[in-house]
Amino acid sequence: QVQLVESGGGLVQAGGSLRLSCAASGRTFSNYVMGWFRQSPGKEREFVSRITWTSSRTYYADSVKDRFTISRDNAKNTLYLQMNSLKPEDTAVYYCAAGYVYSANPNEYNHWGQGTQVTVSS
Repeated sequence: QVQLVESGGGLVQAGGSLRLSCAASGRTFSNYVMGWFRQSPGKEREFVSRITWTSSRTYYADSVKDRFTISRDNAKNTLYLQMNSLKPEDTAVYYCAAGYVYSANPNEYNHWGQGTQVTVSS
């Protein structure tokens, strides 16, 4: 199976930017559809973005569209999430996930990282 480790979270002021990374090891990274999800206290895990095996397609939640950009580098076994124009409501633990189905449903993803905290102050 694949192991996933997120990094790049932190504290940022509203309007600022962060770039999250998700390093993969184990099975071939390029075999997987990848997604980003987030979860705030008391809320269910929420879909953020997904990307196909070859980066041919990407999809974003309406709440992050035009502010966040997902990308992947299969040569480096790494997934990215560039987050711009951050808002306090973006505050959450962000998770990367790997699966075989190009889906926004977290249940379709088989492997998860441990998460990285993003806090946006107003």
